[in-house]
Amino acid sequence: MLKATVKITGSKSESNRLLLLQALYPTIAIENLSNSDDADVMEKGLQIENGIVDIHHAGTAMRFLTAYFASQENKEVILTGSKRMTERPIKVLVDALKELGADISYENNEGYPPIKVKGKKLVKNKVSLPANISSQYISALLLIAPNLENGLELELIGEITSVPYIKMTLGLLSQIGVESSFEGNTIKVLPQETVPSSTQVVESDWSSASYFYSIVSLCDVGTELTLSSYNKNSLQGDSVLAEIYKDFGVETSYGEHEVLLRKIASETNKEIEIDLANAPDIAQTIVVSCFGLGIGCHLTGLHTLKIKETDRLEALKTELGKLGAPIYVTDKSLTLKPSDQINKDVAIDTYNDHRMAMAFAPLALKTSLFINDAEVVSKSYPDFWKDLESLKFQVKNS
Repeated sequence: MLKATVKITGSKSESNRLLLLQALYPTIAIENLSNSDDADVMEKGLQIENGIVDIHHAGTAMRFLTAYFASQENKEVILTGSKRMTERPIKVLVDALKELGADISYENNEGYPPIKVKGKKLVKNKVSLPANISSQYISALLLIAPNLENGLELELIGEITSVPYIKMTLGLLSQIGVESSFEGNTIKVLPQETVPSSTQVVESDWSSASYFYSIVSLCDVGTELTLSSYNKNSLQGDSVLAEIYKDFGVETSYGEHEVLLRKIASETNKEIEIDLANAPDIAQTIVVSCFGLGIGCHLTGLHTLKIKETDRLEALKTELGKLGAPIYVTDKSLTLKPSDQINKDVAIDTYNDHRMAMAFAPLALKTSLFINDAEVVSKSYPDFWKDLESLKFQVKNS
């Protein structure tokens, strides 16, 4: 019976936010920084004064660096990335920054990277955004806000769908000493020229923890897995995992900077419904867990998944379909019907998407499968396969 401990790298989401804040305020030190490709690209991009900044597949870096360079006088860059990155929209953020006075132009297709950004002093301090867009657009503006001469008042139009990620950004601003408010649909961030010296410790990544929740859910009763370094009062929206996986028989206990996952039940509901508008990044993990357990699910709030590293909804439909899953998707939801049939010796395509590789890996507990382009995990979790090997998974490079 499995009983083990895994130390997971720092949160990519927290790391990229803190790296940008550190660039604005050098008095900030960072510990437990993510060792992911995305954090590496972000860190290197922030060091460039002029020229081309290639962020590859890193969507967070594209959004955050667009806002950063737009607000930096005397810096001029072209932000570009992979072919998929040139297909991911950025117009909403660019329009908002232009409204604040930024100088940004498109190199090829209107609304998409690559973009040319000429940094300048932004003095306007009021802007509005649709509330149902990717939270990264909103966070990009909030992160540069305290460094703007007059701060920022951001109005979100409509129903807000990414509150946990917005609160993560505001929480990190608070930790470095920046004042802000979030009332109704209006967020205000006060200007701050300097911040006190501090060391910010990045919590480990809850999205990465999701794959181990999936593993425990697919194991026998009595399985125990300890993950570090985690906090009970996390800033990360994906920490909702602890509540969701109760439905899969996984109990979460909190220690000092760690969580203990324990499989306590073999019987689970036959169908579950979950609104993942506030945690869309764990959708792939959850649906694969459900398929492995032979239960159905209806997942909603997934409208942002179509513009990720791949169209994640169509990718899930295709790859789970290979395994025999009865799965149906719309542009914002996914339905999986209960099934006890799992096909063997299936090769899972990953579409340059790290989460596709990691979400499907736990199914090796139920069937034989191959993960194509397995090294794509380096985007967020370079040690993933090594950590699986430590749990006695048989990982072979093709």
